[in-house]
Parts: sequence; C-alpha cells; structure tokens
Amino acid sequence: MMAPLLDRRDLLAATGAWLLAWIGTPRALARPEQQAAFAAAYKDSDGRFGVALLADDGTICARVALPDRGHDIACDRAARRAVAFARRPGYFAVIFDLNRRAEPVTIQAAPGRHFFGHGVFSPDGRLLYATENDFEAARGLIGVYDATDGFRRVGEFDTHGMDPHELLLMPDGRTLAVANGGIETHPDFGRAKLNLATMRPSLVFLDRIHGTLVEKHRLAADLHQLSIRHMAIDGAGRCWFGCQYEGATGDAPPLVGLARPGDAIRLLDLPGKAWAGFGNYVGSVACNRVTDRVAVTSPRGNLLATFDAASGRLVGRKRLNEVCGLAAQAGGFFATTGTGDIRPARGAPGHVNLVWDNHVLRLDG
Repeated sequence: MMAPLLDRRDLLAATGAWLLAWIGTPRALARPEQQAAFAAAYKDSDGRFGVALLADDGTICARVALPDRGHDIACDRAARRAVAFARRPGYFAVIFDLNRRAEPVTIQAAPGRHFFGHGVFSPDGRLLYATENDFEAARGLIGVYDATDGFRRVGEFDTHGMDPHELLLMPDGRTLAVANGGIETHPDFGRAKLNLATMRPSLVFLDRIHGTLVEKHRLAADLHQLSIRHMAIDGAGRCWFGCQYEGATGDAPPLVGLARPGDAIRLLDLPGKAWAGFGNYVGSVACNRVTDRVAVTSPRGNLLATFDAASGRLVGRKRLNEVCGLAAQAGGFFATTGTGDIRPARGAPGHVNLVWDNHVLRLDG
C-alpha cells in the first residue's frame, strides 16, 4: 500500500473527494467486476476534473478526482498503480491504485519546476521519470522520483532541449525517448509561446541510469517551427512522433515521423495536400504491434489516420469530431473525443457527458 504524502484530512479539505467515485450514467455504470483496460483524463459538465478507468468495451469502471486539468497518465503495470500528471504548466501529479486498495495521493512539482503532463516508470516500477520545465533557465529536465519512498524526488537530468513533452521507455529498458518541443514558456505568462522565431525542437535518446545523452535528432532548419510532441514505439523499436506546427497556417508540412538510435530521423511524405487536412497538429500517436499499424489523431482536423508501420504508407482515414485520445487495442485502436465519444476498435461506440483530454493509456501494455 502506498503511504499517503498528505494527511488524509488535509487532502480531503484541499481537493474534495479523492476517493474513487463510481459513475452512474447509462453508458458508464459502475462495474467493479470489470477489469480496467484504459485510463484517460476528463472534465465533467460541472467543470470538475478527473481520470476515468475504462473497460475494453469503453464502459467506465471508476473515476479518480483531480484538483485541476490532467493530461497524460503513467502506469506501473506490475504494481497496478498509475500517476496522472497535470497539464502544463502544472504542479501536481496524482498517484492512484488501479485495484482501489488505497486512496489516491498527490505530489507537487519541485520549486522552480513544473510538469509537462507526461511521465514513465522504470521497468521494475521503482522509479518514475517526468518531463519538467526549469522555467527560469528555459531548460528541459527529467525529474526522477523514488516510487518506493512516497514518490520522493531524488534527482533530475537535462533533456538537452527545451519544452520536453512526451517521454517513453525504449524496448531495451534503459533508454528514454524524449520529445523536446522547443517552445519556451514561463508560468508568469501562462501558456504563451515566447520563442517561436528561434525555437529548435529535437528528439533525444537519454540513458536513464546515468542521465546522459545517447543521441540527439533535429529536423531540417526550415522546419524549426515543427514542434515534436507525442510519440509511440512500434514492434521494430522505432519511435514514431507527431508534431504541432507553429509556422504559417498555409504551410502544411509533414506532421509525422520516426527515428531510433542509430537511424536518421525522417518525416513521412504524403501525396498531394494530404497533410493540409490535419490542421497542422497531431494530438496523439499509438502503435499496434500486432497489426503493425500506427495511428495518429488530429482534433483540429477531426481526423484519425492510420499508417503501415513497415512502409509508412497511409492506409486509412476516419473523420471523428475532435478526436484525440488514442491507444492500441485488439483489432485496431481505441479512441476518445473532446465531445465525449468513446470509439472501441470493435463493438458499439459510446458517449458520456465528459470532455476527454488528449490521451488514453492502455493499462495492460
């Protein structure tokens, strides 16, 4: 059982209901006997924030309250616990037990730091790594937390870039892939982007044991405003990434690419004006290692696109209003939308009165 980091009375007074709350909407009846397969952050109709645990068919099994808007979730699958991170610039992360054996607890970002909404556990679950901003120095960091000691912050190391967003653990269990978006922000200015004329995104591979740089990949100079943000790893160990373009609206550059240690970074070249339909933004990336497919979503373009992982060929496009959340599922992909839709790969679609945030995490791998 996780030791609470805050006194229970203080925690309840500060944030209200931190206990797992069952939902009673027709599509989302409480079903504790169902195994949660996915987790996603949301906002409800009363403006409250939380994380929903969903079964494979999209039925909501349980909810966890959050003090403010959440973004992505990291999972220690062996210990059946997860961490929901605040959306940038955010200062909290909430740890909760997937088996509901303990109350959720919260940790705060270190002084002079804020979270970027993403994290990942070490293979043994003993350490949690989170992307963070040293905002006074405009420097990207990985914060390191000891999951065996109340998620105490035990260190940090440089991401060799600015604006680190998503990070993933590579198949070797040692290398971290980090998407340095390249955009300078400071909490004094909210979410304002302060350096669009000079931004330089990168995709880096870091040794998580020593905190050292393994490789750094940059796009061509004329694409310096193509912010690398979201990623997924395919069955061949390639890191697929999706981008957000900060240049002229009419440019419509490629928004999806891939790289891995030892290989050059490359962007996918689609025929005609195919990229124009993405609204210069990819919100999520997921790889299905069974079907050898990669999917990306664009909530601005209301589009879910599927690629063949081996060739990079575009093999499918589906129109879904405000689609963003995405995870691999048997037979394809599980998706959520900002309008409350739930789209399993198979079976009937569902709808709840929730605004789903950008990401869906598959809890069983």
